[in-house]
Amino acid sequence: MRLRFFRSMLCGLLFATSTSALVEAAGPLVPGTGKAITTVGDDFEDPDWEYVPNWPKSSNNMDKRTRNPGGISRNGRWFEAALRGQPDYLVRVDTPPGGLPGSRGALMIRTLQSGIPGNPSYQDQQDDLIANVRSRVGGPISVSYEPSVVTRVYLPPVEQWENRTGSQFALRCGVRGGAENEEYWPGIFLQFTSETQSRDRRDAIHLVIRADGRGRDIRSIPVTQTGWWTLGMSFTSDGKVHYYAKPGVENLTAEDYLTSYIPYSMPCRIVETFFFDCFNMDDGRTWSTPFVIDDPTLYVLRGGERLEAYGQRFVQKPKPAAQATASDQSSAPQTASQQPQRTTQRTSPQPQRQLQPVRK
Repeated sequence: MRLRFFRSMLCGLLFATSTSALVEAAGPLVPGTGKAITTVGDDFEDPDWEYVPNWPKSSNNMDKRTRNPGGISRNGRWFEAALRGQPDYLVRVDTPPGGLPGSRGALMIRTLQSGIPGNPSYQDQQDDLIANVRSRVGGPISVSYEPSVVTRVYLPPVEQWENRTGSQFALRCGVRGGAENEEYWPGIFLQFTSETQSRDRRDAIHLVIRADGRGRDIRSIPVTQTGWWTLGMSFTSDGKVHYYAKPGVENLTAEDYLTSYIPYSMPCRIVETFFFDCFNMDDGRTWSTPFVIDDPTLYVLRGGERLEAYGQRFVQKPKPAAQATASDQSSAPQTASQQPQRTTQRTSPQPQRQLQPVRK
């Protein structure tokens, strides 16, 4: 009995060790690898695309008020964050020049009252637009599926950015990990440095990664050109989050690798959603920078057929959303410009590019 027991233990340990080695050797996964899940994300090609905000929006993070019912897109693919509320301006626009071939529509994201509605905080605040993932794939997605998210983001000319030093936009994911399956939100941020607060008196933009193993924000590559960028994040079975970015709208490749981390030293176990943040000075009069997103897409390396089948079978057509009850978007600013393919690569880690801690 004892001999059989010890043999079983030895086999188990060898299996665990070999499995761990395989996981570690796998390397970063290029976002966009595998199967696109069409029931999640959006291409904004429907000319009747509309978001119904159901004002007033939530500000639970500040005054513990959620203010149901929350906002929702009529196609059921996006909804308001209960914690912070949705951006004040979510409107389908013509795709700015240089976008994805064949794209006619994209989504502009801006906000004005990013804190408590009608009660400015005069501090930097943010609003969130959440992708409806869980109900469209049957629940959270294990990292064993090796999911990834890719989006295109249009960065307007620098003179149109809010003249404020700090984060102005982010692609983020809602995940759980660590021993207690705690929730956290890794992401890629666009951080602006105003010439009025710069040593060399020049505006500057950097990508910032959240977060390293100690929970710090890490400054990544400089943004030396505006226009379209492609951002991506992927999640692998070793619990790591991988970050990629490049100018333009071409598919991400191994060359676009930025870095990989186990954020907060809590290995990622499941991915629940992805979302977009927009930030501004919550003074009641300053609009955030006019960013435009297009074709945010969820991919999985394995298990995609099952997730897709669930979405096609059980996701019903959304019920008509209630009409807005307070203010409408007629006074919102003009657009910044009146103007899904996939890769199949897994790569070895490449040198991290221009990474340095950023003080919070």
